Amino acid sequence: MGPPGAGKGTQAILLSEKLNLYYFETSKILEETFNQGKGGFVKIKGKKYSFAQEKKLWQKGILCSPPFVTYLVKEKIKELYDKEENLVIAGSPRTLYEGEEIMPLLQKLYGQKNIKIILIEISLQESIFRNSHRRICQLMRHPILYSKETKNLKVCCLDGSKLVKRKGLDDPETIKVRLKEYQERTFPLIEYFKEKRLKVRKVNGKGSVANVFSRVLKALK
Repeated sequence: MGPPGAGKGTQAILLSEKLNLYYFETSKILEETFNQGKGGFVKIKGKKYSFAQEKKLWQKGILCSPPFVTYLVKEKIKELYDKEENLVIAGSPRTLYEGEEIMPLLQKLYGQKNIKIILIEISLQESIFRNSHRRICQLMRHPILYSKETKNLKVCCLDGSKLVKRKGLDDPETIKVRLKEYQERTFPLIEYFKEKRLKVRKVNGKGSVANVFSRVLKALK
């Protein structure tokens, strides 16, 4: 868990490789769903949710409707559990509604003692800087961290594809919306976890990826 730009995805990738876990990225599931151009709607608890309308929210940096996101996430979790996959989940659940729906499923399938929550903490200023300078590669979506060594890089060192910014999502104004959404709708989950006796381990997200990863591993132990 953590605000936009905290490094959730980067740390999740590292954990997935070190501990042989499936990297479950909610934002990627949403992006793939919307990029497929799927139309129509899905009916959840008697209410219809339009794919087109949810895509508009996503493009503006506003969180998609919790029931819609929860539907996609729960289906994917069940699918992965049936394949005997263990998970590292980045940035999900995103709202209290999602937490109340998703966490009981995870507890039922994997057991409460096996659920470990890491909260990566960074400042507001750091979040805006990181997001506004973030790039990913077109082919495999590797995140390329901004530094004096990478600022002039044009292609991904791992797969050779072009480096691009996530259009719309990482614009400064959109980032501010995403941060507001995080504070108002995602951060309250931390108290929910504590109420459910799920321990939240806080990690300082400032510094190099390697240093943060070392802190994450220490927190898990």
